[in-house]
Amino acid sequence: MKAPPLRLGVNIDHVATVRNARGGIHPDPVRAAHLAVLAGADGITAHLREDRRHIRDQDMERLKGELFVPLNFEMAATPEMIEIAMRIHPHACCLVPEKREERTTEGGLDIIGGASHLRPMIQELKDQGIRVSLFVEPEIQVMEAARELGAPVVELHTGTYCEAVAEGDEARVSHELERLRRAAAHGAGIGLEIHAGHGLALDSVRPVAAIPQIAELNIGHSLIGEAIFTGLDEAVRAMRAAMDEGRAQVAA
Repeated sequence: MKAPPLRLGVNIDHVATVRNARGGIHPDPVRAAHLAVLAGADGITAHLREDRRHIRDQDMERLKGELFVPLNFEMAATPEMIEIAMRIHPHACCLVPEKREERTTEGGLDIIGGASHLRPMIQELKDQGIRVSLFVEPEIQVMEAARELGAPVVELHTGTYCEAVAEGDEARVSHELERLRRAAAHGAGIGLEIHAGHGLALDSVRPVAAIPQIAELNIGHSLIGEAIFTGLDEAVRAMRAAMDEGRAQVAA
């Protein structure tokens, strides 16, 4: 099959993490967003968490007001976040699981057990013209549940795959890649747009970029980490090049 163009969404959360470690206004995550776009990002992702540990409400407002590329608002499925999304009106909202004690998002959203809670929120966002995506585990039954909920997009959780890459566990890497491939193929086959993200870095992105049904990758932590050494523009360009190398493996 001919693969769709592969978009890169850059997550700027951890620029805000560094800022908040000391307080004040530097480094500015909105400036980072502009630099990422100039370097080749197709969109910007930011997660406004309940505890505001990194991105703040004012950051979301500025991003919406200043960006000329799509803004993807990662958020928990709570009335507070729905209200904020309605006010800011980003291009997209990605519903993610959130626990106050976690360091970062741990696994995909339970859209099967939480269907009755999620359904009205998804509809409310869609009614406002906001594209809804669900951050989920790469499983066939989860793809079916996403379609039943009426979400047009799923973002496949790549964290388990990336952990296997970091550990050098080739058998587990192969297993997790196959999970991603199966879920992407099934999801696309039933009409979902397929995104992927969480933990992706230069050493893990190429095989995921080679999955033809995936239309977008959302990457943050590794880019901000590399930016410390190379600058954000170079980090984004290197990631973009690695994604393109992976995509080139797909038969036209």
